[in-house]
Amino acid sequence: MNTSPVSYKRHRFPPQIIAHTVWLYFRFPLSLRLVEELLLERGIAVSHETIRRWGMKFGPDYARRLRRKKPSGNDVWHLDEVVITIAGRKNWLWRAVDQDGYVLDEIVQNRRNTKAARRLLIRLLKKQGIAPKRMITDKLRSYGAAQRQIMPHVEHRSHKGLNNRAENSHVPLRKRERIMQGFRSPGGLQRFVSVFSAVRNLFVPPRSQRSAFQTRAHHILALVEWKAAAGAMA
Repeated sequence: MNTSPVSYKRHRFPPQIIAHTVWLYFRFPLSLRLVEELLLERGIAVSHETIRRWGMKFGPDYARRLRRKKPSGNDVWHLDEVVITIAGRKNWLWRAVDQDGYVLDEIVQNRRNTKAARRLLIRLLKKQGIAPKRMITDKLRSYGAAQRQIMPHVEHRSHKGLNNRAENSHVPLRKRERIMQGFRSPGGLQRFVSVFSAVRNLFVPPRSQRSAFQTRAHHILALVEWKAAAGAMA
């Protein structure tokens, strides 16, 4: 985790307001104008364009500082891809989540073939530093071909019914896509999901924490970590 402080030099708003604004935008299904309206209700006059720029500048910086889940050889990787149309062209968002729904990595590609699946697996192995116990995908044959090339000793199960966890992980992004009225470019989509998933990983409690008390405690700790990562502790 990057521990160097976030620089707010030449910004007239204090770090607490900037961090809160970025949190609102990436944590909840809100448009830039809705975030602008929420801030105005609290007496903070910020334009939606300023909010967009804060998200682009500080969002990736915050995400790099958030604590990541420690990889384990007992993890199960669920892989899936979803089509996202940008400027009339199809792009594929390839995503990997673990058995708890934690997003491990995402990559936007213009292909849906073995080369694209292999690229995802190479990125995952490099990022995680360890192979999983099992890999679960849908019936797309590209996954099997890539798995045999990259990690042939890992068990691979290919069944659409077993991969609901990865498919369900696309739902929050689909909601944001509708609210944002689509994405402008593949690069913009890649930058957005890298922050969006990091924030979601932090704030969504594990499946094992189902009681109201556990959920509330998780949210409180997540907020503390978010403020610490943003350098916006009161």
